[in-house]
Amino acid sequence: MVTPDIVARTCAGVDPAITAYAGPMQDEYRTVAHAGVHETEVNRSRFLCALAPAATEQEAQEFIASVRKEHADATHNCWAYVVGADAGVQKASDDGEPGGTAGVPMLQMLLRRDVRYVVAVVTRYYGGVKLGAGGLIRAYGGAVGEALDAVGTRTRRRFRLGTVTVDHQRAGKVENDLRSTGRAVRDVRYGEQVTIEIGLPDSEVDAFRAWLADVTAGTARFEPGGEAYGDV
Repeated sequence: MVTPDIVARTCAGVDPAITAYAGPMQDEYRTVAHAGVHETEVNRSRFLCALAPAATEQEAQEFIASVRKEHADATHNCWAYVVGADAGVQKASDDGEPGGTAGVPMLQMLLRRDVRYVVAVVTRYYGGVKLGAGGLIRAYGGAVGEALDAVGTRTRRRFRLGTVTVDHQRAGKVENDLRSTGRAVRDVRYGEQVTIEIGLPDSEVDAFRAWLADVTAGTARFEPGGEAYGDV
């Protein structure tokens, strides 16, 4: 079942909570399955990579701040994030490591793995052995790669939001059929008629209209709305 929710575009415009991306929506993107931390050790230095989904740049910055606060005694807290299904916002920081040896390889790893709406913070506790530029690049990029493997990813696909309006007599069957076939039923409201909010792939809109007309003898209405991303 798909459950379109965040990063939605409504009929009135872009969801005000989602400000990082205002262009045409991509068909799908991958992001981290959930927040998590993975630790590696390189020549006695500890590298803790914290990953989290970030729907906006503000969320990414807040996550970075929380990790920096938790590990205020660390040698470095380097970070990178990608916001937007098209990777429209990309930022990174070396946090005191030699330029280009931490934040950039972290960002490159996120892009190479094709993950979006994600923030990574790699906390380093220095172990007394210098790694050199090449060693740092491998360590920071590798920490992100290993963390992605450990945390896992999920695919989010673009869906068309829509509203079905149907009489009370037929509403129960329509709702049951929608749920049994894996449609994303977002909301059901009862008034003079029953309004069912759903999500479905754009490519299925025409077929859905035909199905709805058939099962309700042409009495139900379907009005397409905006777009949203949902889990595949």
